[in-house]
Amino acid sequence: MAPKALTFPNPVNEYAARSTAGLVVVLAIVAIVVNSPIVYAILALGFALRVMAGPRFSPFGQLSVRVIAPRIAPAKSVPGPPKRFAQAIGLTISGTAFVLSLIGFGLAAQIVVGLVVIAATLESVFGFCLGCVAFGLLQRAGIIPETVCEACNDISLRLTAH
Repeated sequence: MAPKALTFPNPVNEYAARSTAGLVVVLAIVAIVVNSPIVYAILALGFALRVMAGPRFSPFGQLSVRVIAPRIAPAKSVPGPPKRFAQAIGLTISGTAFVLSLIGFGLAAQIVVGLVVIAATLESVFGFCLGCVAFGLLQRAGIIPETVCEACNDISLRLTAH
């Protein structure tokens, strides 16, 4: 069992998740423009912190939870496990970009981070989480056990979470 400080919240505030995604879009665009291993590392570190403990240790997460989301609307709860899965995908992609940039494949790193820009823009602007969709497909295929996210399978639990 992980220490309480290293747990991902469940449920999460949809507006905080979307706000964080918007901040990620900005940083990912900066990473593409600057094309430096340092910026790719910062992007990957942010994803790692959010995978590890949600917004608790993430500067973007804290800004979203404490400042941005409360100004948008009252909290709208959604299941946490799909959001954590989406953050893990972001970590994988941004970590790949970091490694590519370290070994001299800057253009490849830029292209890879372009995927982050697309996915995070979909989340931020439209509330469409590609990682959450992938999570659902994997859960329906039995690869991710139903017990990981009971609210994902039971619509009545989702309706009471709002």
